[in-house]
Amino acid sequence: MSAAPSDRARAIGDRVEAFVRDVVAPYEKDPRIEVHGHGPSEELVAELRARAREAGVLTPHILANGEHLSQRETAWVLRKSGLSPLGPVAVNTMAPDEGNMYLLGKVGTAEQKARFLEPLVAGMARSAFFMTEPASEGGAGADPSMMQTTCRQDGNHWIINGRKAFITGAQGARVGIVMAKSEDGACMFLVDLPDPAIRIERLLDTIDSSMPGGHAVVTIDNLRVPADQMLGRSGEGFTYAQVRLSPARLSHCMRWLGAATRANEIATAYACRRQAFGKLLVDHEGVGFMLAENLIDLQQSALMIDWCADILDAGNIGTAESSMAKVAVSEALMRVADRCVQIMGGTGVSGDTIVEQVFREIRAFRIYDGPTEVHKWSLAKKIKRDFLTAASA
Repeated sequence: MSAAPSDRARAIGDRVEAFVRDVVAPYEKDPRIEVHGHGPSEELVAELRARAREAGVLTPHILANGEHLSQRETAWVLRKSGLSPLGPVAVNTMAPDEGNMYLLGKVGTAEQKARFLEPLVAGMARSAFFMTEPASEGGAGADPSMMQTTCRQDGNHWIINGRKAFITGAQGARVGIVMAKSEDGACMFLVDLPDPAIRIERLLDTIDSSMPGGHAVVTIDNLRVPADQMLGRSGEGFTYAQVRLSPARLSHCMRWLGAATRANEIATAYACRRQAFGKLLVDHEGVGFMLAENLIDLQQSALMIDWCADILDAGNIGTAESSMAKVAVSEALMRVADRCVQIMGGTGVSGDTIVEQVFREIRAFRIYDGPTEVHKWSLAKKIKRDFLTAASA
């Protein structure tokens, strides 16, 4: 796989990997993990984070002085955290918190960072990002310009009304970032949770099960937010969303590369031990070739992540590059997870190993942070735009 980008990233990644393999992995069958999308319980999250804090690997991508690792370094560390579906939860590199911490670090005021960011970095609070809306009502999904949640100023407060859907981690979160539309355009607000004006209607039963708090449908009814809790300025919410979304897309790729790597390890061990039709499974060409294809897809994914990380580290917004990486990596890792299930047969579709869960989680990843088709459509528009610009020059 690709080389570690720096000595400090290698050292941090080694500690994270040892912790995830030795301490976190044994929790994978813990009964405090709810299936159908509701995720690990708050009790389990607190227990895992206490152990990560004790081991010195909590929030490893943010240093003690508040400095973030580079995107290339983060890629190495987050990949190690993803070696277990519970790893990002335990070491505080999970979505949406990792992306929310990044956004607050870039856009938040000193007061906002002290109040909302510091508890997240310390692993003492979880967060939720309220952007997606119910499709049945024509709300914002992959197209955020369809946003229907509104905000209006009332003295030194803003009043927000609307409904949100698929809000990851809303149940149990203490920090919320709410997107709404003013007369100026999109806005972002920081809110303390829980708040009686933000009501969780239901938790959705989804294919994935690694994220605490699950994915909620939420009603926001006359939520009053002090003006100093607006993130940035009115009308610039989509700009701030882009600050968050490109790195967040890539972070998903990093974490799930780790998960797919572990699934491939399990499938490889199975194929090298299991006998069928007079020889080891790995010696059957159909199985051996699938494992070879997995190595190719994993290596290509690692290189794609590093390439996009370098683009972001150079100071570019990386919208197109992160779309390319998200499509390439999510589709490649889906192939890896699918082959792992196939190699292991009945065991692969059971809960005896994490292979079945990794398959489910990566299937959802192909939709989260933008479906593959939306990213391709966006890239196709850019191709046309760039051609017409060049042609008219």
